[in-house]
Amino acid sequence: MKKLIETLFGQKINGTRVVPVTIKIILVFTLIILVSNLTSNYINLIFNRTELVNLMRQLLAKDLKDIYSFCNTQHEIYQINRDFKGSVDNIEKKGLNDLKNKKAVVLGVKPDGTFLFQSSKIKKYQALSDKKALKVFNDSLQKNIMEGFVPLVFNNEEYLTVYKYNSKWNIFLIRGEELNEFYQESRRIFRDISLIILLITLASAVVGILLLRFILRFIRIITGNIMHMVQNQQLDLIDLKGAPNDDITYLGVAFNSLSNTINNLVSIFRKFANKDIAIKAYRDREVKLEGNQKDLTILFSDIKSFTFITETLGTDIIKLLNLHYDKAIREIVKNDGVIGSIIGDALLAVFGVLEESHENKSLSAIRTAYKIQDVAQSLRDQMHKRRQELIRTKGKLTEEEESVFKAVLLEVGVGIDGGEVFYGTIGSYVRMTNTVIGDNVNSASRLEGLTRVYKVPVICSEYVKTDIENNVDNHGMTFIEIDTVKVKGKTIGKKVYWPLLDRDMTKSLKTQIAYYNEGLELYYNGDWKKSYRSFSKCTLPLSDVFKERTKNYECPRNWNGIWEMKTK
Repeated sequence: MKKLIETLFGQKINGTRVVPVTIKIILVFTLIILVSNLTSNYINLIFNRTELVNLMRQLLAKDLKDIYSFCNTQHEIYQINRDFKGSVDNIEKKGLNDLKNKKAVVLGVKPDGTFLFQSSKIKKYQALSDKKALKVFNDSLQKNIMEGFVPLVFNNEEYLTVYKYNSKWNIFLIRGEELNEFYQESRRIFRDISLIILLITLASAVVGILLLRFILRFIRIITGNIMHMVQNQQLDLIDLKGAPNDDITYLGVAFNSLSNTINNLVSIFRKFANKDIAIKAYRDREVKLEGNQKDLTILFSDIKSFTFITETLGTDIIKLLNLHYDKAIREIVKNDGVIGSIIGDALLAVFGVLEESHENKSLSAIRTAYKIQDVAQSLRDQMHKRRQELIRTKGKLTEEEESVFKAVLLEVGVGIDGGEVFYGTIGSYVRMTNTVIGDNVNSASRLEGLTRVYKVPVICSEYVKTDIENNVDNHGMTFIEIDTVKVKGKTIGKKVYWPLLDRDMTKSLKTQIAYYNEGLELYYNGDWKKSYRSFSKCTLPLSDVFKERTKNYECPRNWNGIWEMKTK
């Protein structure tokens, strides 16, 4: 007896009974089989035929309600147009469209048994052959019973039907499903249940095998996970749910703690480093002080009147900058740009760095520039709305409040240039930064400064224009030549352009641009008197610059068509 007890329930070691694994497996599979049988019985209970019949009656009643309402509508139409046949045909078509099963029917039976209509996909009949059912219909009508469920023989087959008397047409509306066809669906359900039972049994067998592995899994899980992480160069957490309280589990807990710490550091690193640097650091497991020459497009964005904003808002300027930069940077990243630097009110972005990007770098830069303008406009709209709300609640704003409101209306200028630049990591192995260096970087900053002069939101160089026109089909851009400018620090003048999206080119705008181009050509040629007249016809803000230059009609001696920028 003692031997049997030890076999079934295990031996006691230091007061603790150690149950054999085989007994655990037997108990598990016994439980699984029991659950499987109970599940099968429960499924059979749910899918019994009585419930299916009741459900089908409900569905038939619903269908009959719809066709009954349609019959009434058609009777009203018939009363108006006197088209009896047309109304009956519409009812028959309606009934036929609602049928899904091959032998399903919608019948309109007169008290004498003849059909007003027969909606079905089977043989047409002149009258109802089931006299017994017809008698039930008429007897019920005599007793003022207008509807009910009646067995019906139609087309020599038994039907499950529901009927309702329609007094307007003087017919019994019948909606029916052929029983064999109906029970065919029932048999399909039972077949599906059998399949479910089979699948449950198979799943139970699989679960039983897995449970055996589960009992001894934790050493294998920990080592397997670590090896997988090494192969994929990605730290993750080991699932220790249900693990025993031993030193192996403690090792797994310690590893998870380390993994969490490293992943947090990586997440923080990605927020301070550009995407290309993060990818390189992950791939090479280090970041070197290195760089190379690359053909890139540079976007420089600057907030106008920043000194006034800072003096007005004080420390709150940080909140305002974060509101703007959060959305602006998201747009840059979305268009495959990387952040070169953020210095107060200025933001430098670089396009063409990411290898996986297939979009033209200059086109991406221009699209991003206008997205940044949209971000600033959205913020201004929010502030205007807030101002109106304050005025409605408290009345006129104070002078200080008006000053704050003016300060938060951010206006942004964007300059875009490109070409060969140095892109890489500089500094020391104690502290390094990712940067872009080159004459074109400074040029982008100068072009941004010109947005204040010419009162346009975005200005680009001829490099950007040429890059897009030569490399992008159907680019959807129009480049408006603004001027030929010699920026500060340069010895030669370069043409600058206002890039416009074709979708924004209205007929009126095209007219104004034509006036502007006419004035600009005369301006270049030194005929400032005619140039002034052409610019006077133009309502674009940038024409005001040239009206001011040419208002005295006097062209400078030795005029070469180049305007020299004295400031940034």
